[in-house]
Amino acid sequence: MTTLIITLSRALPTAAMLCEGVLSDDGHTALRAVQAPAALLPTPSGADIVAVVPACHLSWHRLALPKGALKGGLFQDGNAGRLRAVLDGLLEDSVLDETSQLHFAIEPKPRADEPVWVAACDRAWLHAWLALLAQSGRPASRIVPELAPPSGDAPASLHVTGTSDQAQLMRTGPEGVTLLPLSVASAALMAWPEEAEVLAEPGVAALAEHFFNRPARLQTPPERWLAAAQSDWDLAQFDLLYTRGTRTRKHLSAMISSLFRAPRWRAARWAGVALVLANVVGLQAWAWKEQSSQAAQRAAIRNLLSATFPDVRVVVDAPVQMARALSDLQRRNGVASSADMETMLGQFQAAAPDTPAPTAIEFIANELRLKGLSPTAPALADIAARLRPRGYSLRTEADGLTMKEERFP
Repeated sequence: MTTLIITLSRALPTAAMLCEGVLSDDGHTALRAVQAPAALLPTPSGADIVAVVPACHLSWHRLALPKGALKGGLFQDGNAGRLRAVLDGLLEDSVLDETSQLHFAIEPKPRADEPVWVAACDRAWLHAWLALLAQSGRPASRIVPELAPPSGDAPASLHVTGTSDQAQLMRTGPEGVTLLPLSVASAALMAWPEEAEVLAEPGVAALAEHFFNRPARLQTPPERWLAAAQSDWDLAQFDLLYTRGTRTRKHLSAMISSLFRAPRWRAARWAGVALVLANVVGLQAWAWKEQSSQAAQRAAIRNLLSATFPDVRVVVDAPVQMARALSDLQRRNGVASSADMETMLGQFQAAAPDTPAPTAIEFIANELRLKGLSPTAPALADIAARLRPRGYSLRTEADGLTMKEERFP
């Protein structure tokens, strides 16, 4: 899925202000850097737009939330208002501005029994940028921090940015995100481990290697923004929280689009196609085998009918024709068949021994009609259940019962 990552400027937005960003066709590699007013930024069809908040606009706070503050989920069942009130109380003495003027966001997947990271930024500034992007037809689907404290066992990181005249250090670690001007004192203050990696923009790579006495890995601003967009953070919380259904559809759409278009899923797509083809071929082979087996069985039944009853020359339904031919043969030889009246009366008597004698008996076209009988529904069901395994059906009519030989599956 194509991703447009827009870095929000430090100043309040205007319609003519240039926005920097990067366009990516898979969310991992930069297709090209972009710089234009918000209304002129490229927006490919179906693009996912991610807004990046600069590190200098965020402050980080490690808080131990009261027990039960995260009960029922972060923003479910009206918990957002209570949680916001809790954050206002905990951060009131830790921030310079009024908490009502700040926007807060809690780390993704927080644990109820552990301290959580809370990001804070100027609320008016963030809302102004999001409003400008929305008015320009480029609403942000996610809001991510440029740098965030490492989660779990993730290593700390040190970034050197800016120009040779105004170089800046940005470090992420257990204490949060620290920003300092690059100097001998700040480099010593970082207490950076000897084996740790230093990432630097091309313009300050030489300075980074000089101050930290080790090679620096080059990382351009677009690469840093791409890395930020891949994090699990989303600052769109509390009053910026999208409806659950909208967010779910957005994530599902992004996942499906990425699965069908992203180069990194190419091998998985080919494997899926191969699996589907293998299953289709297997099903076709199994169906052909089953059809061949059924055809062989039908041919065997037809041959048995033709060999046993040569007078039957046209085979339409071999089992039915064989039953009829057998009944005719039994009648010609004086042997009672299952469709004869005597046999059917005997079967009915065996299935319903307590039933009174009918007032009249008719036998027409292999159907035995017993008039004057009207058993209750339970008794009728019981009699029919007994006759069914013997190959007979029983139904009620206005003047009695009708019994007929049937072929049940």
